[in-house]
Amino acid sequence: MSENTEKKEVKKQTDLDLLNKMKALPGGLVIIPLVLAVLIATFFPQAYQIGGYVTALFYDGNSCMMGFFLIVCGSAINIKQVGMPLYKGVTLTATKFILGVVIGLAVGAICGPEGFLGIAPFVWIATITNSNGSLYISLSAQFGNATDTGAISILSLNDGPFFTLIALGATGLASIPIDSLIAVLVPLLIGFIWGNLDAGFRKACATAQPIVTFFMTISIGAKTDVNTIITAGAAGIILGLVSAATAVIFFFTNNLLLPKKERNAMGAAIGTT
Repeated sequence: MSENTEKKEVKKQTDLDLLNKMKALPGGLVIIPLVLAVLIATFFPQAYQIGGYVTALFYDGNSCMMGFFLIVCGSAINIKQVGMPLYKGVTLTATKFILGVVIGLAVGAICGPEGFLGIAPFVWIATITNSNGSLYISLSAQFGNATDTGAISILSLNDGPFFTLIALGATGLASIPIDSLIAVLVPLLIGFIWGNLDAGFRKACATAQPIVTFFMTISIGAKTDVNTIITAGAAGIILGLVSAATAVIFFFTNNLLLPKKERNAMGAAIGTT
């Protein structure tokens, strides 16, 4: 008995539980790997150029990981999730999409292709129309209810570049080849079809999402260093502030469109993720 107790104590001591700690921090699965990747790119840039699997995964792996991420997002879209979760998902997704397009068009009309403060219209659209599903789920667990969490089945479409590409093509701010849209749609459809035919696959994807997010973010940060961030710091701060400000619009719009008993702060949450 004493030996078993000692083994259990050793296991408890050696388990750092890093993944759950990152998940507990709002945006931790994005912020922490991004900061680590940027620091490595700044002080040890050659670490990404070792070659083989290291370079393929940590430096060149963004497209591959994004494809996998889209499969995961597609698997979360549950056609059986009807009623209030579906309504909330459609409402939040549509509001975010429309607001992003309106702001992007306004910046283009007023400031031209150069944009506002050097930030091009398509950047505004990409920033506002996109969202972070993992962060939204984390916030919905704390401040929302089951229907808010269920809305992720539609909001998952916002995690990837699908709606951003549609917005850019529809507004004429960028020429998006049809192949690019198909390339985004195919992994989404694979995840969607497989996830609705196989509940086990959906559960596996839900479990894998934090890991995929972590390593995908590393490959994004690997191409950026501290000097680049400092140079473009003002633009990033402005985008962050505007994105945060849109939370007010999402909050009031969401509560306006929902029944009183379903009103909460999740509109603001999707505006800041």
